[in-house]
Formats: sequence, structure tokens, C-alpha cells
Amino acid sequence: MLQAADLTIRLNPDDDVVIARVEIPAGTQIQREGVRTESVIPAGHKLAARAVAQGGPVRRYNQIIGFATRPIRPGEHVHVHNLAMGEFERDYAFCSGVKPVEYAQPGATFQGIVRQDGRVATRNYIGILTSVNCSATVARMVADHFKNNLADYPNVDGVVALTHKTGCGMASEGEGMELLRRTLTGYAQHPNFYAAISIGLGCEANQINTWMGSAKLKVSEKLQAFTIQEKGGTTKAVQDGIARVKALLPEANKVQRTPVPASHLILGLECGGSDGYSGISANPALGAAADLLVRHGGTPILSETPEIYGAEHLLTRRAVTREVGEKLLARIRWWEDYTARNRMEMNNNPSPGNKAGGLTTILEKSLGAAAKGGTMNLVEVYEFAQKVTAKGFVFMDTPGYDPVSVTGHVAGGANVVCFTTGRGSVYGCKPSPSLKLATNSRLYQNMEEDMDINCGTIVDGTETVEQVGERIFRLILETASGRKSKSELLGFGEDEFAPWVVGATM
Repeated sequence: MLQAADLTIRLNPDDDVVIARVEIPAGTQIQREGVRTESVIPAGHKLAARAVAQGGPVRRYNQIIGFATRPIRPGEHVHVHNLAMGEFERDYAFCSGVKPVEYAQPGATFQGIVRQDGRVATRNYIGILTSVNCSATVARMVADHFKNNLADYPNVDGVVALTHKTGCGMASEGEGMELLRRTLTGYAQHPNFYAAISIGLGCEANQINTWMGSAKLKVSEKLQAFTIQEKGGTTKAVQDGIARVKALLPEANKVQRTPVPASHLILGLECGGSDGYSGISANPALGAAADLLVRHGGTPILSETPEIYGAEHLLTRRAVTREVGEKLLARIRWWEDYTARNRMEMNNNPSPGNKAGGLTTILEKSLGAAAKGGTMNLVEVYEFAQKVTAKGFVFMDTPGYDPVSVTGHVAGGANVVCFTTGRGSVYGCKPSPSLKLATNSRLYQNMEEDMDINCGTIVDGTETVEQVGERIFRLILETASGRKSKSELLGFGEDEFAPWVVGATM
């Protein structure tokens, strides 16, 4: 239970540290903790509430976030200069935290777009996909023709080109190609696209016919494909693409929104540019909203495997079966091997910005990041960009890098995304709307044109986690019904498409 004093926040009675709510000058007496600050404690950073011996564990959230690299005195600033990673055993306690779900009656609804095959969309785009970087410029030229040129089609949200930097210079088979093709398949089939047109060069490793054949996709009016080489070059390819979109627009514009159950929502949960408040305000508030979505029959997706590292034992307890829990641990082991063979380590994350915001180790960041997943049962674990079919709280294996992670969500079917930030990340992810959640009031006020919700009210003590979670849930429903997010109004969402690249570039 969060307890906020004027200057510090204590998250658990057994924690060794408290969090500075504001910048605290040196020599300040913290009455509740009975300590005096030895130096300036920046806002969002940690202050030792008790002595910790060298080598001793340091706890926040009543969980180990690292080990003291030297003796830590009460009142001392706790950060990278005296806290580091260390090995310790986790108790996975598979399925021990599983609990019955109390479903809401009646369930919430939103104004969705029901496709002919029964899929439900929150937006209505025409997508231009690329098999390879070599066709990126042609795809953009096609989409750019329709920018500010859709006044006659008010029910079409836009024509969007999703380009990337890969598709060739790589093995034609194997893990890297599988990830790319799975991502493209997810976007080609996404309900937020009325139709998709895939453009290739013609000689790339990722041949369109091979991709579509492996994914069991068939060319149709709503899934078209061609290559620049077969059309006779750039100009003819652009003209062909424009003509195809023009032919699609009249039918695409006929869509209507109707009330549909919130169970049709698949919500991507993301955090980026985190700070010391992320695990106190925006992330647990988003977790509360995720719990509400599960109670209304929907599906939130937690991800960023490197950023739940050290918190995975909290998720395995919520796994509905041991098999689901073991699938999560298998992805953790893959990441340990992946970082080792690339001469990296899991603690290369947090980023410099995260550390400036008060986060010290990946363990600390992970414990706060996992809070986005709420408290409901973990019903399934997916690999990157796999189609999400389960109802309830799920996990998807993705990198922590925001554009790649959310690209996996959307490929899996996410039709809304919530993105928490403590430093001020700017982001969008067409064809799905992205809501930005600020962890602190100062950030919200400074970047209000980018931020959809201020979760800093939790830190300020004017709202509870549950109250902000309810606000987030209501805004998710409004956004799914057509209300534009801040990132949509600013035009974000095309350049952020980023399939996960693994393996050698040849």
C-alpha cells in the first residue's frame, strides 16, 4: 500500500529505501523515516531508510533490486555508485497466485467497426506494406499522394505506409526471416486495415510469394501485392499503387461504428523513458486498467522480456498452468543466451535516461514495469508477433526497445496501445491508436500536447491508483470508439513501425 509523506514515498514497510517525491536538499530531516539526507536527493531517486551492509540486498516493493557495493548509511542517496546487480534465487511458485476472475456484468462497450468476417476494428486505414527496404520510397510516395487528400472519404482514417530497413541482406530462411514474415502477416491481417497492399522490389530475400505462401495468405481485393520490377520502375509502380488505393476508397468509406463488447479489445501495454515514479504511478494505474479490461472480457498484453527480468517470479505465480509459466521462463533463458552471444548483459538496460530518472538496475526497472500487467491470471505466453487469440492477461516476448515491442503487439492484434513514460517519450503506432500516460505532473505540464493522461496525481496524493486506472480504462473505450489520441493528432505512427531484427546483416 503506497504511503506518501510530504517529501518521500514508502512503497512497503520492509523496504530499505524510500523515494523522493520532490528534490530533497542535503541535511533535510525526513521525520517519518527518522533519517537526515547526506546529500541532495533528486526527485524520483532513492534514499536509504536504514543501514545496509556491503553485499547486502536492497529492497524496494519488498523485492530485491540489487546489492550494496559498499556500506550504505541511513539518509544516503542510493544509486549506481553504491548499488549493483547480483545473483540470487527466485521462488517461481508456479500457479500459487491464481484466483477466480470476477467478470463485470454488464460488460462495457465501445463504438467499434465490425468487419465482414466478424473482426472488430478501432480504426479504418488502408495500409501500404513493404517486403523490403528497397520498396520503402515507392510505398511512401503512394501514401503521400493521399495526405490531406481524403476529404471525400471522412470514414477513412488515412493511407499509411509502413516501411522498414530489412527484407534482404539476410538469410532467406531461419529465425530472422520468420520474425519479419510473422510481423508482416499480422499487419496484413490487422482489422484496423480495411485493405492492405504489399509492395516489393522483386529480387529481395523476402519474396512476396514465398512470404504469402508460408503464411497461407491469398491475394484478394483487400490484400493486394506487386513488385516495382514487374511494373517497370518507380513511376509506374507509384501510379499503380495510387490507382489501387483510389479503387478501394469508396468501399472503405462505407464503414459504420456500432456498439460492441469491450471483450474485442486487445490492449498493448508499453513503458518507455521510465523514471523512479513509473512503478509508483503510471505503471500500476495502467495495471489497474488492464485488470478492468480482463474483467470486461478483453486482453491486455504485457511484453518487453528484458524489462521483466528479475520480476518473472511474480508472473509465474499468476500462470494458470505450470506449462504457461515454463513458457515464460524459456523466453527468459533465450534472452540470457542471446545477450551473452552478442557480448552484452541484461543489465545494459536501464538506459542513461532511466538512470537519470532514478532507476539503478534492471531488477528495479523490471519490478516497476511488470506492474503494467495488473494482478490477473497469466493465461498464455506468445512469441514475438504471434497472433493473440486468448482472452485475459497474456505475455508476448519482445525486446524492451519501444518501437520494436509495440510493433510486436500490433502484429499480434493489439487495436489500442497504452504507453507510460516518465521522461517524455513521444510515440505512435498506426494503424492502432496509442495513449501516452505521464508518470508525474511536471512532465505532463511540460509536454501536455504529447501526453493523454497525467498519472502524477498519484504521486501528488490527489488520486489513488484505482481512480487513475478507472480514468485510463474509460479513455481506452473512448479512443477505441474513434476519439483521436495526442500522438494521432500530431501525426505519429508510420516511422515507428520496426520489425525485430535478429541475426547477421550480410
